[in-house]
Amino acid sequence: MKVWYRHAIGDARSCRLSVLDHGLLYGDGVFEGIRITARRIFRLSDHLARFAASARAIGLELPYALDDITQAVIDTARAHGADDAYVRLVATRGVGELGVDPSSCREPELFCIVGSLKMFPPELRARGLRLLTSAWRRPPLDALDPQVKSLNYLNNVLVKRDARSKGYDDGLILNAHGRVTEASGANVFAVFDGVLVTPPTVDGALPGITRDTLLRCQRAQGVAEARSLSRYDLLCADEVFLAGSGAGIVNVASLDDTAIGSGARPVAAALTAAYREYAHVHGISF
Repeated sequence: MKVWYRHAIGDARSCRLSVLDHGLLYGDGVFEGIRITARRIFRLSDHLARFAASARAIGLELPYALDDITQAVIDTARAHGADDAYVRLVATRGVGELGVDPSSCREPELFCIVGSLKMFPPELRARGLRLLTSAWRRPPLDALDPQVKSLNYLNNVLVKRDARSKGYDDGLILNAHGRVTEASGANVFAVFDGVLVTPPTVDGALPGITRDTLLRCQRAQGVAEARSLSRYDLLCADEVFLAGSGAGIVNVASLDDTAIGSGARPVAAALTAAYREYAHVHGISF
């Protein structure tokens, strides 16, 4: 693992953030998770555009220009050296006085981590995930908009903890109206008669870069759409899988102990191959 912090690259211990940083104290900051595939940083400009949009949405001025941040990501990926890796780019409000008022924070902080991320081990990917419908619901958009990739991920943490404590691999998050939003750290996809469907952002789904890529890949060969889904819909689907920069593409075998489909996963398999080809074309080599 390598970390870029204040123009220097070192290990994690070299990045010394203050305990008074409001990112730590109050979750006041934003982040991006970016995939490296075959020594190519996937859709970096799109990730940085979303990073900047998240910062703007919470009134956080990034401490570096996007061109400088681009170079920092590339340099950190090069220092890490692995062909396949995960990038975590973080900006915080910086050091301030105790209390939620951000006006005392004068210097925002930014750091970049490149390392491995194994959300689901190979044996789970091989058999498919056991998914639990979590009792925790997604906060409404007027309380905490999921389009902002903020450091406030407690809702996701509690969903994951809920699932793991009950013997499941991950949790399915519904919104207050019972519509599917996403899993604890990835978008949700379902297949019905060859049609790929994923929840819309208005239901509480993150507009993921991987999500957008899979919709593009499927639309090049078939039909893909964003529309509301219920738990019932997932139970009736031919295929269900999760996808994200950290998770990759991973099949769901069951939801609340009910098997999904017949076990065949042709659409997910085809999209996995299409994604790798897309990543080769739309990635920045380092």
